[in-house]
Amino acid sequence: MARRVGDPHTVADLTAETFLRVIDSARAYRPDLGTEAAWLYGIARNVAAAEARRSARRHVLGSRIAGRRLLDGDDIGRLEEKLDAEQAGRRALAAMDGLPDGERAVMELVAVDQLTVSEAAEALGIRRVTARVRLHRARRSLRGAGIGTADTAAGTGAADTGAAVAARGPGDVPGARRAPHPTTDRAGITYVRGEA
Repeated sequence: MARRVGDPHTVADLTAETFLRVIDSARAYRPDLGTEAAWLYGIARNVAAAEARRSARRHVLGSRIAGRRLLDGDDIGRLEEKLDAEQAGRRALAAMDGLPDGERAVMELVAVDQLTVSEAAEALGIRRVTARVRLHRARRSLRGAGIGTADTAAGTGAADTGAAVAARGPGDVPGARRAPHPTTDRAGITYVRGEA
């Protein structure tokens, strides 16, 4: 959430909303369709997308966000640190703004959130081959636009995000294992797992 939103209150609210949805829909989870992590990322992405649509409507109407849950100083400080750490990821996401929705969704999950192509497909509810085609098109589009070189925000953001995810420990995500060393493709986009 900190990669997708720049406000600590909204990050806290969307994270809470994600886990409420997880609890509400836990009975519907089917292990044969994918891993728990892919399922969770799919729910989190839907929550973030819904918030983006709501924010766009609020912005057009000129209304202000109201009714935020108050956070204490420690919570704000911790969330601001997380926002600072995820700044590079937000730059990478901004570089993907011109991509079609389907391609952007796969690229976000693979290059920024560091899921495998299979996990991204599971999170989005599409076939693995469809996810691979969309990822290929997205990478080609970014390469064609000159995004992904070392001096662009997207390349830097993706590489920084990849390094951060590679360093993530098993304690950060229940049941997660430590990711292998990141690799970088010809477009300069960094992936932690070899399936990209």
